[in-house]
Amino acid sequence: MESYSASLSATPGQLSNCRVLLVEDDRDHQPLLAIILRKAGAEVTIAENGREGVDSACAARKDGSPFDLIIMDLQMPVLNGLEALKILRTEGFTSPIVALTARATSTDRNLCIEAGFDDFLSKPIHRADFLAKLALQWELAKSKPSGAQKQTPPLVVGVP
Repeated sequence: MESYSASLSATPGQLSNCRVLLVEDDRDHQPLLAIILRKAGAEVTIAENGREGVDSACAARKDGSPFDLIIMDLQMPVLNGLEALKILRTEGFTSPIVALTARATSTDRNLCIEAGFDDFLSKPIHRADFLAKLALQWELAKSKPSGAQKQTPPLVVGVP
């Protein structure tokens, strides 16, 4: 039987060919998260706030190259993560959208899941857990029929 930590270990390429939109306003976190994602094989686009994230997601879908996965910080200027999520879901986005926040209580996690996020990640991140959760959401999305609504339970890792 595989151990819990082994099942979450990051492997190069586990996000190969995954188009990721990273919506994060912190300019210190942006390059660090992008490096982690790129080392796992993802193609990363960065948006600095929820409005830019919504605009980027809509433009990519219109161009025929939608993002496979969106990572959304919650506390951002212009448009916060919850507001951006509501707009994207109203616009029909069914791709996984994963919340990213420094607020890591189980109450915050439940609020995010109830709001329509597919999963919840807390800062500071643990690289292996971060990539495992994203890879799981991407794999689940690939196994769903196109346009199907997501009803996948989040992977619970390291939430108090």
